Amino acid sequence: MMKRLLVLLILILTAAPAFAMEHLRLATTTSTENSGLLAELLPPFEEANDCKVDVIAVGTGKAIKLGETGDVDVILVHARSKEDKFVADGYGVDRRDVMYNDFVILGPASDPAGIASAKDAAEAMRKIAATQATFVSRGDDSGTHTREKQLWQAAGITPGGSWYLEAGRGMGEVIIMATEREGYTLSDRGTYIAFGDKTNLKILVEGDDRLFNPYGVIMVNPEKHPHVKQPLAEALIAYLTSAQARALITGFRKGGQQLFYVAE
Repeated sequence: MMKRLLVLLILILTAAPAFAMEHLRLATTTSTENSGLLAELLPPFEEANDCKVDVIAVGTGKAIKLGETGDVDVILVHARSKEDKFVADGYGVDRRDVMYNDFVILGPASDPAGIASAKDAAEAMRKIAATQATFVSRGDDSGTHTREKQLWQAAGITPGGSWYLEAGRGMGEVIIMATEREGYTLSDRGTYIAFGDKTNLKILVEGDDRLFNPYGVIMVNPEKHPHVKQPLAEALIAYLTSAQARALITGFRKGGQQLFYVAE
């Protein structure tokens, strides 16, 4: 009897790995997490592939570094110049467009810097700097922070001083900080809509071509990091660019407003 139990236990232990759920590591931006999109988008993939996607929501810069060190299998980010370098340097393969939205400059309804009348985003940044109105920056090397720095450069401004606050936080937290300080900030539209009930900041500048915000997905190069789960990573990329995922992305709404778009 004891021998039979021992044999049964050995069979159970050796069979367990076959039934273990596979995990895929995805580093992505705080905007895809804060907006609630991933909670809508990932479950169908996980169910179809009997796996769990472990999401690490950080700024784009940190997500890319996680890819460079092989600590994740896939990255979903939004800073095209950094994405292209990631691939060119051999760290990533098979980059594909997934979706887009846009950046917006938020501020209090009183608009002390008068940016609502600016002809474009660069002029808005110059007005903020000229009046030294409070500006809360992500300050975290994220895709949003990267775009903010590009806007300051376009404006010919090097921001600094007590009016310029570098938070080192995710987008949702920065919106809250700017709200509390009655200041300005740059946000992706999706997170702003998702946090609509937590802020009284208004969209004061939008529609500038410089505010276009595309998202791309990239598999970490398995030749550089052999432990990357290539088949599952490829399956995720195929899913995120499939008709099923595109329908979920375009159908995802907060307060009746669409947060993300896909190219026709």
